[in-house]
Amino acid sequence: MADEKIAVYFCDCGTNIAGKVDVDEVVKWAAEQPNVTVAREYKYMCSDPGQDLIKTDIKELGVTRVVVAACSPTMHEPTFRKAAADGGLNPFLLQMANVREHCSWVTEDPVEATEKAKRILSAQIHRLPFNEALQPIEVPVNPDVMVVGAGIAGIEAALKLADAGKKVFVVERDPSIGGHMAMFDKTFPTLDCSACILTPKMSALGKHPNITLMAYSEVTEVSGYVGNFKVKVRKKARYVDTDKCTGCAACTEACVVQKVKSEFDVGLGYRPAIYIPFPQAVPLKATIDPAKCLTLSKGKCAKQSCVSACGPGAIDFGQQDEQVELDVGAIIMATGFELFDCEREARYGYGRLANVITSLEFERLSNASGPTGGHIVMKNGEAPKSVAILHCVGSRDENYQEFCSRVCCMYSLKFAHLIKEHLPETEVYELYIDMRAYGKGYEEFYKRLMDEGVHFIRGRAAEVSDVALAPEEEGRLVVKAEDTLLGIMRRLPVDMVILSAGLSPRRDAKEVAQTFGFGCSANGFYLERHPKLEPASTMTDGVFLAGACQYPKDIPDAVAQAGAAAAGALTFVNNPTVKVEPTISYIDPEKCSGCHICVGLCPHAAIQFNAEKEVAEVIEAACKGCGVCVAACGSNVPQQRGYLDKQIFAEIEGALAL
Repeated sequence: MADEKIAVYFCDCGTNIAGKVDVDEVVKWAAEQPNVTVAREYKYMCSDPGQDLIKTDIKELGVTRVVVAACSPTMHEPTFRKAAADGGLNPFLLQMANVREHCSWVTEDPVEATEKAKRILSAQIHRLPFNEALQPIEVPVNPDVMVVGAGIAGIEAALKLADAGKKVFVVERDPSIGGHMAMFDKTFPTLDCSACILTPKMSALGKHPNITLMAYSEVTEVSGYVGNFKVKVRKKARYVDTDKCTGCAACTEACVVQKVKSEFDVGLGYRPAIYIPFPQAVPLKATIDPAKCLTLSKGKCAKQSCVSACGPGAIDFGQQDEQVELDVGAIIMATGFELFDCEREARYGYGRLANVITSLEFERLSNASGPTGGHIVMKNGEAPKSVAILHCVGSRDENYQEFCSRVCCMYSLKFAHLIKEHLPETEVYELYIDMRAYGKGYEEFYKRLMDEGVHFIRGRAAEVSDVALAPEEEGRLVVKAEDTLLGIMRRLPVDMVILSAGLSPRRDAKEVAQTFGFGCSANGFYLERHPKLEPASTMTDGVFLAGACQYPKDIPDAVAQAGAAAAGALTFVNNPTVKVEPTISYIDPEKCSGCHICVGLCPHAAIQFNAEKEVAEVIEAACKGCGVCVAACGSNVPQQRGYLDKQIFAEIEGALAL
């Protein structure tokens, strides 16, 4: 190892590193270390001049190993590997020493930071002689793509891919695509009719020759690896032959069970046991609710009027769930969000007080296709004379969700406008913490509402009650709140309270993420690869994120991310092969005893047992290099390239050498 020529490059990262670490001292020290041929400092190593230093030294000085002391490898390891490769060096003979996140950013004392930087750098200098030249693994790519979830984000991603000529499988859990956006009346700040801008895209997806729509279906299992995912989908029985069903709705009118609470109307309206979710549904096919249908739930229906009403004979009570297996090269997750459960905020009385409703319920009340025909009315059918809209219910709250849900301020302003539009004489109160009108046209919309006579009260509501303390409060709801601008406590007697509920991750988000091989962040939403540079990618190559499943966002941002996810998927499926990192596990068949331990523990199903040879074998393209098998084997047979025992021990020795 003595003939190795190691080059050390220390990045100032502006003042991120140099502001805490004595760079000159560290570079001078590095130049004196064994096998180090050259040590340099540069202000921004990731810049073109910084990369040129690496290329030039490799070519002119015969450098055989490189250490870059800079930021996290997650940020710039690919950048520096490419620079090494351009200089003629195998990229895996380069190591990064993280002296930003692991040192300068977390160490207060400059002297301690400087000493720590030396130790971090020493660890990589000692490790480098044991690095091996590795080559990326190339695997063939299936050109088809799957989109899971078909709200506006999923629809946009699917159409982008299909228009690019790719075959797309769209899997949607509900009987129709459209998601939450299909339930809205108007969209802020332009007040477009939500259905008017959504349903053409829904129709385009349903008719696109490159799209196979699998509505009322769920993904049950995912295996394989980037470019070659094998997905099992359960198509739930509709008990209706979709090839025969024309969507005429004659069966829905004939059904004897008419009083089932409608999911689409958030329980405010009713549907029959056999139903089409809404008139613009895609696919426009009927679905039988097996829990409410008398034939399916009790074994008998005296009339079976749906059967006699269906001219094409599409009703099929013998239909069963169907398992379908699909092969795709990339996957886009667009599974959306759930509304915060307002019953958890007991102080606001939702579910207990008659005219306290959620934001989604108001969307359906104000919608012309909703249960009241667009008339904003209370439970008794009368129009409210005063309405309070409470912001940040379940958001920006340490007891529930600390994050801002981003859309609540703006849809609350939209609600105020709709109330004033429908009921000009109604008094509207907006109770807010801060008004966050951050998007294009949003601040202007806020100012517009000020001119429409809406009352803005800065302060979070403390409680909603029906206890009257004054004659004007009799028979009304009373909102108690602190007005932080006036510095007083207020009691607002109103007829209706709208809770602007925050956006929450879906209840099964963690389980779904595990199925697809990635994780969730601390707040429960799907975890992206990098919050700034790769917000549409996951840690699983070939799996992308779009829409509010990744974090709360409005419709324009969801559509934009859907486009980014589609572009990310195209980068994989547009090529015949994809390169996979070679830092993966391998098993020496001469040493393997065939105990099966690693087979069962591999979280990526990347190890299979060869019954003929009686040994475990690694499926290289499926391995993610997590190291579980390496740690689990009692005989120390599995090893991971790039993280061999001799490399790890050398790194430890280097860190302790000072």
